[in-house]
Amino acid sequence: MYGRSDEAWEQLTDAGLKFLVERAQLHKVTTYTEISSVLARRTGLPGFDFEQADERAAMGYLLGLIVGRDYPKSGLMLSALVHYLGANDAGPGFYTLAQQLDLLPKGASATARLEFWIGQVNSLHQLHSFRGR
Repeated sequence: MYGRSDEAWEQLTDAGLKFLVERAQLHKVTTYTEISSVLARRTGLPGFDFEQADERAAMGYLLGLIVGRDYPKSGLMLSALVHYLGANDAGPGFYTLAQQLDLLPKGASATARLEFWIGQVNSLHQLHSFRGR
């Protein structure tokens, strides 16, 4: 998938999950650029080239894998912690996945989407800071 092996996706998912939990424990968010750099450093695998549409899609795929692994335990979407550089919001894939998980109604207003995202970020920070103590 997206030119990466199943083993590479497994490594990226493990490292991405760990990194996002670390961000939650620190009550922080991250960017697509930062997570790509961190994953490349931690796994030794190539980073994502966001100039390429398929690489942007590959990052979305990875975030979906991370959510898929963590959501059954946490009930939250760890990908809420990843936003566009210079923006204060999640990417469109986040909202699509939230709708697929029946967490956000289809056709939700911009305000409802933003409130959902903020709720996810705050809940992730709360969940993981509590676990860290």
